[in-house]
Amino acid sequence: MKENIKRVAAYCRVSTDKADQANSFESQKRYFREYIERNSNYSLYQIYADEGITGTTVKNRISFKMMIEDAKNGKFDLILTKEISRFARNLLDSIYYTRELKRYGVGVFFMNDNIYTMDSDAELRLAILATIAQEESRRTSERVKWGQKRRMEQGVVFGRSMLGYDIRNGQMTINEEGAEIVRRIFHLYTEEKKGYAEIARDLDASGIRPMRAEKWNGTVIMRILRNEKYIGDLIQKKTYTPDYLSHEKKYNRGAEDLVVLHDHHEPIVSKEIFEKAAERLFHQNNEKLDKKS
Repeated sequence: MKENIKRVAAYCRVSTDKADQANSFESQKRYFREYIERNSNYSLYQIYADEGITGTTVKNRISFKMMIEDAKNGKFDLILTKEISRFARNLLDSIYYTRELKRYGVGVFFMNDNIYTMDSDAELRLAILATIAQEESRRTSERVKWGQKRRMEQGVVFGRSMLGYDIRNGQMTINEEGAEIVRRIFHLYTEEKKGYAEIARDLDASGIRPMRAEKWNGTVIMRILRNEKYIGDLIQKKTYTPDYLSHEKKYNRGAEDLVVLHDHHEPIVSKEIFEKAAERLFHQNNEKLDKKS
């Protein structure tokens, strides 16, 4: 490698798994500092790290993007990273960013892979290893999805707590304070025949606040009335991730099988009340469609 390289940056992508001490931020910082100190021609500019973020894209990797900008501004001459899978598991990103850095005179040294991007054969070797890393990422994604589905079929709940239920360690338990609000919403809708907006105003006037919104609105009320969890049923995989590279979630409209479990947990409202609400929802929806036509 060039003898005149002085300013060195390091990049690491850090796992959030506390048990994974070998890849902890402090461990990696120490590793890079010691490596640079052993090379008299190097001086450490900065260590960039993204914590607990997937390596398949750079979209949400703030430190990575900052590092690229600093490289373009001539703040250092070389980037050290332990391996291709820590830099990027996406083949296109690997090639694109190493080429972009090379344009600005900045090389990347993949230490475990022994690839220095300023070498003449570096791009070929990088493409081969990046393809392998990307394929491993795809296989890992498939294994994770398969494992999650098996756990769903066993009744493990994926998701966060909601109005009326606390979800911890994959188990649903009734939160009585929230459950009373749910029962009130169903009562106002099915027995008192109030509309979504009217129920929202009623709850706001009572000083009751929704879990994840500033105030109640018709959409929040409608989602509660349609949520099968309130009668003890569990439907999972309502969303899915079609592309393991982008990790973008989409609504599952038949692309994958839903995981449906009846009588999975303790209900908050009876099936009779839920069906009564569903019938009114159906008629209201038809009335809206008739008005539009």
